[in-house]
Amino acid sequence: MEGRANSQDPRQARPPESVLCRGCVEPLVFLANFALVLQGPVTTQYLWHRFSADLGYNGTRDRGSCSNHSVDPTGQEVETLTSHWTLYMNVSGFLVGLFSSTLLGAWSDCVGRRPLLVLASLGLLVQTVVSIFVVQLELHVGYLVLGRILCALLGDFNGLLAAGFASVADVSTSRTRTIRMAVLEACIGVAGMLASLIGGHWLQEHGFANPFWLALALLIAMTVYAAFCFGETVKEPTPARLFTLRHHRSIVQLYVTQAPEKSRKHLALYSLAIFVVVTVHLGAQDILTLYELSTPLCWDSRLIGYGSAAQQLSYLTSLLGLRLLQYCLADSWVAEVGLAFNILGMAVFAFATITPLMFTGYGFLSLSLVITPVIRAKLSKLVSVSEQGALFSAVACVNGLAMLMASGIFNALYPATLNFMKGFPFLLGAGLLFIPAILIGILERANHCPEFQEFSQSP
Repeated sequence: MEGRANSQDPRQARPPESVLCRGCVEPLVFLANFALVLQGPVTTQYLWHRFSADLGYNGTRDRGSCSNHSVDPTGQEVETLTSHWTLYMNVSGFLVGLFSSTLLGAWSDCVGRRPLLVLASLGLLVQTVVSIFVVQLELHVGYLVLGRILCALLGDFNGLLAAGFASVADVSTSRTRTIRMAVLEACIGVAGMLASLIGGHWLQEHGFANPFWLALALLIAMTVYAAFCFGETVKEPTPARLFTLRHHRSIVQLYVTQAPEKSRKHLALYSLAIFVVVTVHLGAQDILTLYELSTPLCWDSRLIGYGSAAQQLSYLTSLLGLRLLQYCLADSWVAEVGLAFNILGMAVFAFATITPLMFTGYGFLSLSLVITPVIRAKLSKLVSVSEQGALFSAVACVNGLAMLMASGIFNALYPATLNFMKGFPFLLGAGLLFIPAILIGILERANHCPEFQEFSQSP
């Protein structure tokens, strides 16, 4: 079917199949997320360890103290410092990434996806090298912020995802695009699950440094793959200046240029929906490790690894659920099912005081990640082939803004609500998810009329 569609439209000619097989983007996304998930909880626990050592606190290592639910001022100070430094890293990454990811994503529409993939890979590698120096030499934790800034300058993981999803849009048809994007997100989940299982055990047995060294080795391999093995998906790459406002204007034009009103309106509303979803996802991730480390749960590194693996497993279960639900439901209603499960999971987290209840919350999240591939696919179908890079760099910008909002809301709210309801940020997240649920429902009802004929036939 796909071959016939391509032969009917010579403008959408694809690179040779051998190139696509050689240059698929899934290995890059897999390796990048494996390295990031391996480092994420380790970094949080390292900050906790450093601040605990500085303040002479070891409450979470003493199981007797976990059974004591009285407020520990020193423990709260450790939680607050850890949360605030996580906020500093995320905010610095966003402020720099807001400029770089939008610039580089639109640039890739001209020069191809490979240059952006290489730059983003190098950025992740530099950040890991800085983290290794901090851990090995016990440098000031402020250097972690410097590593985050350097990574964001080169595109960061958002830039890598922008190029990755744009590559998928380059080589997929409108019929297969949703499932192809879900497969790419499943690669994120498989990598995250494996990294979580390995990281928790490894940290407990060998300390903080070894996970960063493994991440460094993986990122070196990823950079080599991006530079020499990825098959370019842009049909005719052309040289283009990097530092020019034209790239940023191309993103703005997605939303303001004269076009069928319905498509641009839908573009804005779907962007708002994915913004809220990503804000809640990232905000919950930011505080989950801290929530599990502290009383009354008092998880150790192994349990944190299991919890993170359960969270990442939802990428796989969501892929399977998406494929099955597509047989009986339109994509939008599949996303609504995912939102319902997400809301339930967040509500359970809000009131979890024992380990089984936490894993029940992770269970409810099993279909929570069908939402983003559905929205990405719908966004991709609203723009032309030559705008895919600009679109996904705009989505990367939305993701970056969501990261800033998530850090600002959840990392600031968490220490502020410790005294009256520790799980309140999760409850807030559950409430926020009703916004995309309403938006997607409204847009699906509006889609009963013929949809965007000018773009519906593009791959």
